[in-house]
Amino acid sequence: MSDQRLNQSSHEDWMRKALGLATKAMLEDEVPIGAIVVYKGKIVGQGYNQCNSLNDSTAHAEMLAITAASNTIGDWRLTDCTMYVTKEPCSMCAGAIVNSRIEFLYFGCYDEDLGACGSKFEICGHVSLNTPAVVRGNLLSGESLALIKEYFFRKRKKIKDLSRE
Repeated sequence: MSDQRLNQSSHEDWMRKALGLATKAMLEDEVPIGAIVVYKGKIVGQGYNQCNSLNDSTAHAEMLAITAASNTIGDWRLTDCTMYVTKEPCSMCAGAIVNSRIEFLYFGCYDEDLGACGSKFEICGHVSLNTPAVVRGNLLSGESLALIKEYFFRKRKKIKDLSRE
């Protein structure tokens, strides 16, 4: 299904799937970011941050979702695919999104420190690159940001509690 024909509630439904993965990441003590790749109305790839559990700095939600989608489709080119991710992709992930030819990108909250889709850098959406045709942020951004804030609040509290012992 063409991305142009999806309505806002459909995009929100897909983003809620990504938010579910972000919640799973938080339960596993990972930064709560989730991503899905949709092709022809079906999830073909999904991932959530697993840098700590996999001991891999590249195990971001987007990277894992792209790898899973490529394996499902049987092609590294993810043309006609849409990615939903709960936080603005970093430069590594934005580069992977561009290289994999993902056509549409929707993300939750912006990342003013490391975001590469308009906040800090402009990789996805840059006019000189073959980037996704549509790049939109702020899709359920409140929910995405709330998870991230809760995660880091818990981390700081845990560190504070440990320092008291």
